Amino acid sequence: MAVAGSHHLRHRDFVHLADIKPRSNTYIAWEHRRHRQAHWLVECIAEFMGVFFYVFAGVGSTASFILSGTAQLNGLGSLFQVGTAYALGILFAIVVCAPTSGGHFNPAMTIAHLIFKRVTPAKALRYIVAQVLGAYVACLLIYVQWRDLIMEVIEILEAAGKLDAVMFTANGPAGIFAIYATPGVSLGRIFLNEFICDFLIGLVIWACLDPTNFSAPPAAGPWIISFAYAVVVWGYSPVTVATNAARDVGARLMALTIWGMPASGGSYAAIAALTNIPATLLAVAFYEFVLADSSRVVTPIHADFLAGHLAHEEHSQGVIREASSSPNLDEKSHEQIIERV
Repeated sequence: MAVAGSHHLRHRDFVHLADIKPRSNTYIAWEHRRHRQAHWLVECIAEFMGVFFYVFAGVGSTASFILSGTAQLNGLGSLFQVGTAYALGILFAIVVCAPTSGGHFNPAMTIAHLIFKRVTPAKALRYIVAQVLGAYVACLLIYVQWRDLIMEVIEILEAAGKLDAVMFTANGPAGIFAIYATPGVSLGRIFLNEFICDFLIGLVIWACLDPTNFSAPPAAGPWIISFAYAVVVWGYSPVTVATNAARDVGARLMALTIWGMPASGGSYAAIAALTNIPATLLAVAFYEFVLADSSRVVTPIHADFLAGHLAHEEHSQGVIREASSSPNLDEKSHEQIIERV
C-alpha cells in the first residue's frame, strides 16, 4: 500500500562555494546577517531587480518602436523586436535574480504561491511592493534616457495639431510606458484577449515549475517562459495586452508622475492591472487539478535541483550533517524545501 509522503529526497554530498572560494571576515559577517536578519531585504531586492530587467528591456524597445512610428522614422523598431526584448528581459530576470527570491516577478504568481502556502502574507506583500517599484524605477530611467527624443516627438505632434489626440494612446509618447486601449477595440474584447493570454502564460509557468515534467528541466524553464511571453507580444499586443500587473501598475504610476491624471488610462486601467491575477490563478488551478499528477516521478535533474536547494538552506542556517545522521530527510524538512523552491 502506498503511503503519502513516504518518499524523501536522497542525501548526497554537495560542494558549497564557501568550501572552495576564500572569503574575508567582513564578507562572512555580511553573509551571516544576510541569511538571517537581512534575508527578507535581499529577496525583495531580487524581486525588484527581476521586474526591472523585464521592464527595462521591453519598455526600452517599445520606446524605439512607438517613437519611430509617431515621428515616421523607419527602421528604429518593430513588434518582433519588442517581443524579443521582453523575452530576453524575462530570461535575464530569471537567470540573475530567481536563485535569490524564487523568481515571482509578477503579483499574480506571488498570490498563487500565497494560496498554496509557499509564502507568508507578509512576504507576499513585500514582494508585490518590490515588483511594482521595480517597474516604476525602470520606467523613470527609460524616460530620462529617451527624454530628448520623446520631447522632440511631442513637439512634432504639437506642430501637427495631433498631440491631444495621440499623446495618451497606445501610439503616443505616454504609450511607451503606460498601456492604453487600442482605438476601435471594445473593452470586452480587450478583457477577453488579456484573460486568454494571461491564462496560457500561467499554464506555461506552472508547467515549468512541475518537478515531474521531463520536458521542462530547470535549465530550460527560463527559456520556455520567456518565449511564452514573446509569443503573446508578437501575436496579441496589437489588440492590447499587459500580462503583468507589476509592469502595468508601476509604469502607470510613472506616467502619472510625469504627466498627471490625463495618463490614468480611464476604464481600461482596471482591466490592465487586475485581469492578470484571476487568469493566472485559474491557470494554476487548471494545471494542478487537470494536468498535474502526483503519481508521476520526480525527474532526476529536478531531484538534484531540490536537494541542492535544501543543502543551501541548511548551509546558510549553519546546519551541519553528521556522518552518522540518517540520509533521509524528515517529513517536515522535505515539505519546507519543496515549498521554498
